[in-house]
Amino acid sequence: MDSEAKRVNTESWAAGLARFLQDNSEVEALVVDSEHRKVEIATLGPVNMGALQASLAETIRLIESHAEPHAAVGVSIETEVAGGIRLQKPTCLTAPILWRWRELQWPEALEAEEATGEEWRVLGLLAGGCAVLGISAWMVAYVEATPAWVSVALYIGAMIAGGWDAFEDTKQGLPKGELDIHFLMLAVAIGAASIGAWAEGALLLFLFSFSGALEHFALYRTRREINSLFDAAPKFAILRDASGNEREVPVAAVNVGDVVVVKPGALFPVDAEVIKGKSAADESNLTGEANPVSKLTGDTVFSGTINLWGAVDARTLRPAGESALQNVIRLIREAQHLKAPSQRFTDRFGTRYTIGILALTVTMFFVWWLGMGVRPFVNSEAGFSAFYRAMTLLVVASPCALVLSIPSAILAAIAWGARHGILFRGGAAIEKMAEVNLVALDKTGTLTTGEMEVDSIESFPAGREREAAELAYSLEVHGSHPIGRAIKKYAQSQGLEQRVIEDFQSMSGKGLQGRDGETLCVLGRRELLETGPLEEWIKGVPEPPPEFSENWILKDDLIARILLKDQIRIESQPILEKLKAIGVRTVMLTGDRRGAAESVGRAIGVEEVRAGLTPDGKVAAIQEYAKQGYKVAMVGDGVNDAPSLAAAYVSVAMGARGSDAALEQSEVVLMKDRIENYLAATDLSHRARTIIRQNLAIALGTVVLMVAAAILGWIPLSVGVFAHEGSTVVVCLNSLRLLFAKAWDGSDLRAVPS
Repeated sequence: MDSEAKRVNTESWAAGLARFLQDNSEVEALVVDSEHRKVEIATLGPVNMGALQASLAETIRLIESHAEPHAAVGVSIETEVAGGIRLQKPTCLTAPILWRWRELQWPEALEAEEATGEEWRVLGLLAGGCAVLGISAWMVAYVEATPAWVSVALYIGAMIAGGWDAFEDTKQGLPKGELDIHFLMLAVAIGAASIGAWAEGALLLFLFSFSGALEHFALYRTRREINSLFDAAPKFAILRDASGNEREVPVAAVNVGDVVVVKPGALFPVDAEVIKGKSAADESNLTGEANPVSKLTGDTVFSGTINLWGAVDARTLRPAGESALQNVIRLIREAQHLKAPSQRFTDRFGTRYTIGILALTVTMFFVWWLGMGVRPFVNSEAGFSAFYRAMTLLVVASPCALVLSIPSAILAAIAWGARHGILFRGGAAIEKMAEVNLVALDKTGTLTTGEMEVDSIESFPAGREREAAELAYSLEVHGSHPIGRAIKKYAQSQGLEQRVIEDFQSMSGKGLQGRDGETLCVLGRRELLETGPLEEWIKGVPEPPPEFSENWILKDDLIARILLKDQIRIESQPILEKLKAIGVRTVMLTGDRRGAAESVGRAIGVEEVRAGLTPDGKVAAIQEYAKQGYKVAMVGDGVNDAPSLAAAYVSVAMGARGSDAALEQSEVVLMKDRIENYLAATDLSHRARTIIRQNLAIALGTVVLMVAAAILGWIPLSVGVFAHEGSTVVVCLNSLRLLFAKAWDGSDLRAVPS
């Protein structure tokens, strides 16, 4: 590209990207390298990555279609040294310290993912063709009546089939100065043919193409597991308007507040709140939970889950693109492109390594020829020629297995986790989970269900409990507070009647009031009784234990209270016991009252309880543990957990239903909203780390042994080919063990080093 064309291209990209910055207020800066298809953005605060990805795709489409975007003002533009473009909004000097840089996917990369599913079949056919032609050539060579050229022609056909994919990759890389394993394999095959080693060259390319097919098969199976979520995304919704009429619209056209009609057997099109009807939902595709989840008035339903038996009307809570399902899909897509630390290590085996191997091979060729007197090109009874040895060295030194050893295991682990309700946001999270030796847990929503339940009702005088419950239900029927939801759920389970409440009003911070007929009724906290005519009477009523919450009901001659309790997850205690057994310390970090927190802590056996903590207090506690040498995993689900999740060595969010802030900040998401899945995630990380170590040992061990043997001239090219490609096949098959592993039952968990 000449300088003028390059200038126009830069201006076009700068103008389009400036508009992207202007349209997306949460993005502070970005760096785009259009040549290498890379985009990084800097954000401040919570963001909707799905919406940003869609906006970026549209921006890039307009730029590449030569549309004429108008530049936005107030954006600084600078060309990077490496050819990329950096754009930044005006800001103070200290603001960039708070920015979080993230990599977005280039739109073409998303399209390429769709095509990967069939690529392994093409590679498999090419490998099969190479095998058939190669075997035919070998057999023909032993038939005396057949001319020699027939065998050579068949070998050439075999090498073309087996080397086709390597040739295509090399053709794309060479103009950019990129030399990789594909180039090495072609060079060895051509070199082998040049000295008459047709069989070895064909064998090399067959095994190389076969291992490539196996690699792509592993990717295909991985993505097929993940795509089950993508396929669950509904395409259409039935809307009910104010007149009661129904019409079908694309799900993208559904707005917040719209009422959707969902019939039995249909998918819930959006995240919504049930306002009419009752049913149960199959949420297995979202959470991995096989048991149906009851859905009553006021309950939340999630996009892509199945309405099992009852027709319901539901009010849309958020746009389709921001649903829990879309959040999970986005997180999984991000995870596939986030590399583990050990994977970044193997990525170094690229062009520089290839050039180093080529240099070593050329050097050894001259050492064998000129230094040791080995014939340069012709094998003899004394041994292999220098060129033959050089080709063998080139084969065994190629790091195919090493390059595949980590990403193949990481992708298989991500897919297995997604299938079983565990979402890892990248390879780093998988590796880090195996190193955790202290787990910090939030109380509400993590160790407890997070949902209040009515424990008991007391009336004064006794015997009017049902009347009190009906009054509370009638006052809370339109509320969304957790206590109100608990009262409504209790009332519906007991078949209580809803009374007509007039003059309803909310008393800020105190409770609710309204008129049942002509009589005023009040629902609220104990403070309502501590002033006025009941001041002395209430002193004689003891407060409930700290784990309970109370709501009082007052009406004429009726006084009653409802005792509610956040229910402990029944699985919390055995999970904590298992964590202790494997050497992991457990602590509770909660903003709740000390009495309530300690009561839960004693019930489940947590080793340490820290109560009354602000979000900053939780962060300080995690930092304190880190200074003591602990690698802390923070498990939480709420907005107030986001800072402590960010401070932890590993951040774990409870449930796909958790707050957006918690999900955004977490490296691991337990989609079933069940604490026992933390153990499953830990076990998976241990198994993945074990397989990665096995793969690295196989790959590195094979390279070291074969390189030494090749330098000493002990092995023929065919042995080098089998060892090199065989190790690649073994590594891929070993990684696939993760993908096909059975569901975790808790028996395989290994001890964690402290």
